[in-house]
Amino acid sequence: MENTKQEAIEKLRGLIKDIDMAMLTTLDNGVLRSRPMSTQEMEFDGELWFFTSRSTHKAEEIERDNRVNVSYAAPGKSTFVSVSGTASLVKDQQKIDEFWNPSHKLWFPKGKDDPDLVLLKVDVEQAEYWDFPSGTLVHLYSSLKSMVTGAAPDDSGDSQKIKL
Repeated sequence: MENTKQEAIEKLRGLIKDIDMAMLTTLDNGVLRSRPMSTQEMEFDGELWFFTSRSTHKAEEIERDNRVNVSYAAPGKSTFVSVSGTASLVKDQQKIDEFWNPSHKLWFPKGKDDPDLVLLKVDVEQAEYWDFPSGTLVHLYSSLKSMVTGAAPDDSGDSQKIKL
């Protein structure tokens, strides 16, 4: 099924809106590296935003190769999303002010005016998701039943690869 860009954005927005923590994967001289990141803007519009410091290894890795993956998981809801795109470091004080909240001082003790503080922006190119709102046990039962009977699973789950 071919989605329009807006349909794809709306689907991804619905899947990730309640998942704060994501795993950001970068390339470090050909080696994949992942680390947890907190998404700053939950009204997903095709871009993901994170705070970081310009002096981190991930910033260096993005400067060398800006291809990244961001994965989200809500195991309790049986929802999983993998997003691929290109990353860039953005120094935009207005956006930093917009996203900033006092809890960020835990990771950025110099505050929102720290000259090392930047935003990491991911322009999403494509995503793949697995969404089984009926729950893991229902999905497992449906899969086992399908294996025994040869009939297609009937668990009302959804998985798809979409391009933005």
